[in-house]
Amino acid sequence: MNRDQGARAVLVAAMASGQGKTSVTAALARKLVRQGLRVRVFKCGPDFIDPMILERASGAPVHTLDLWMVGVDECRRRLHDAAREADAILIEGVMGLYDGSPSAADLAREFGVPVLAVIDASAMAQTAGAVARGLRDYGPVQLAGVVANRIASEGHANMVASSLRDIPLVGWLPRQETPLPERHLGLVLPGEVEGLETLLDKLADELHFNEAAWQALPLMAQSALEWPDVGGMLDKKTIAVARDAAFCFLYPANLDLLEKMGAHLRYFSPLADEPVPGDADAVFLPGGYPELHCAELAQASRWQASIRASHARGVPILAECGGMMAVAEGLTDKDGRRWPMAGLLPGEVRMQPRLAGLGAQAMPTGQGPVRGHTFHYSLLETAAPERTHTIKTSNGATGEAVYRIGSLTASYFHAYFPSNPPAVAALFSGAAP
Repeated sequence: MNRDQGARAVLVAAMASGQGKTSVTAALARKLVRQGLRVRVFKCGPDFIDPMILERASGAPVHTLDLWMVGVDECRRRLHDAAREADAILIEGVMGLYDGSPSAADLAREFGVPVLAVIDASAMAQTAGAVARGLRDYGPVQLAGVVANRIASEGHANMVASSLRDIPLVGWLPRQETPLPERHLGLVLPGEVEGLETLLDKLADELHFNEAAWQALPLMAQSALEWPDVGGMLDKKTIAVARDAAFCFLYPANLDLLEKMGAHLRYFSPLADEPVPGDADAVFLPGGYPELHCAELAQASRWQASIRASHARGVPILAECGGMMAVAEGLTDKDGRRWPMAGLLPGEVRMQPRLAGLGAQAMPTGQGPVRGHTFHYSLLETAAPERTHTIKTSNGATGEAVYRIGSLTASYFHAYFPSNPPAVAALFSGAAP
């Protein structure tokens, strides 16, 4: 494939969740990389798991694009930087193309990115044309073409292609005997998928790709915007960041921002019973899957003692969602078994069979709101007073409770740090929200 100056970009979207957006995006990313192209992948909307898979497929960090949480200007900066550095930009959408406010379609229109529609054709043939035209015309959006997923045969693919009329079939994938596995917060972690590299290569091998349709896409043009100067806000501070299979919900942009503000990041693993580094000026306990690792966390005596000691010394600790669960008094897993946790936050966490919190929210602080979101299947029962509450962006209603216990700030809320760097710097410097 010839390399041009600039990048071709598409937003990979569908009519609903479960159509195969991640599989198609991963297959296309791996295929383009193997053809010698530099590929950058983005994820539309709040997500932690899909970007991990897509990073493995593309070989580069996967950042979030969201018109509200990330903001139009930062989205534009990231797309502009990617267009300068890469040959291909793939943006995986969220839910259905027009679902949510802002939706994936809103993002595509804001930046002039054509949409590549993924259609699960396992139970249809010619009707695929009606679905594609509806996706294109409802908004409308610029439709680059269709990738048909779960195709039974080449004849089936031909029927889908003929139904599209003036819309190109950019590619198709056959039914997968071994699909990417999922759990309640999305795909399972890359390290848990046996033979993931082989699976990604197989997806790329089986993607029937219309290279001419790809080459017909225009090169993406983005106007440059300067990045804000945040240097010095956390100058010379060491921030200990929990990072392992239990604490893995980390936006790359959050970590990048902390370093740009001057912080030195030191990673440690509570699962491996590693203590909080003794020179830490602050601690960040991100979300993840502590409920899947209760036994290890309950037995991690060095980790528990170190986080208690840090708290007793007044070290600022920010605990988000799974991080908060790990510092409660106890965690009851989905089988009803209770496990003792670190005990900085009085109360008990219990896993629920149904989703307990979801949606975009903003946390008020003395430096203005911090944008982010919530997504959890557990509930916290506590007598601790709420310091404040987040605000649901959908209706302005009260969102997640934010607790302040000594130097600990804890909530189910996941913050997107670049939405308010001064507020983030204040939190890691010990200020209460």
